[in-house]
Amino acid sequence: MNLDHWQQRTDLACAFRWAARLGMHESIANHFSVAVSSDGRQFLINPYGKHFSRLRASDLIVVDADDPSTLDRPDAPDITAWALHSALHRNQPQARCILHTHSRYATVLACLADSRLPPIEQNSMRFFERVAIDEGFDGMGLGDEAQRVSLLLDSKPILLMGNHGLLVAAPSIAQAFDDLYYFERACETYITALSTGLPLRIASDEVARKTARQWLDYPGFAEKHFAALMGILDEEEPGYRG
Repeated sequence: MNLDHWQQRTDLACAFRWAARLGMHESIANHFSVAVSSDGRQFLINPYGKHFSRLRASDLIVVDADDPSTLDRPDAPDITAWALHSALHRNQPQARCILHTHSRYATVLACLADSRLPPIEQNSMRFFERVAIDEGFDGMGLGDEAQRVSLLLDSKPILLMGNHGLLVAAPSIAQAFDDLYYFERACETYITALSTGLPLRIASDEVARKTARQWLDYPGFAEKHFAALMGILDEEEPGYRG
């Protein structure tokens, strides 16, 4: 068993298991990573072909963003995973954890001509002015496309990838998963509200900014959320730590 970076391994394995539990996985597609070197160029990522619901801490592999021979190893990551996360970790070293999903409601939002998330409730206000929108989809995330996407975050935690899905970037696994969870919840509420066909109650920019600041100042929220998730897994699926 590989014991290097064990805390990051167990935390990321927890994130994978909970993404599956919450229906934010897609077959054996999608990928999560966390940097393990100071410059971000070495990072843990899931190997190709493993379902999120079965991933264990020891399954995760350390790869180098500058080493294309990574794709020759028997436990190599998906080719788009390596290209996209390598480019992101090279160009966004502050983004220690990167979660990419095709979660249902965020992907629906990414399919709309106007992919902005209006401030209609507290969860959506959390992300007010904190979402970058990619409107230049140009195929699978390989080569030039991965490089292009990696430059779009602009220090924001959310990249809504038009015609594609969602990418979350954060300084920790706990923060990244908390953002993933609440952004998907906000998208679910918005898409559901749109389905009524009735006018939306949209908050003012002033109120939305105030609420976003209150979210950012909320003490230890992401860490407590993630600790609670790990506690549930420790009782119900302790094998994720293996």
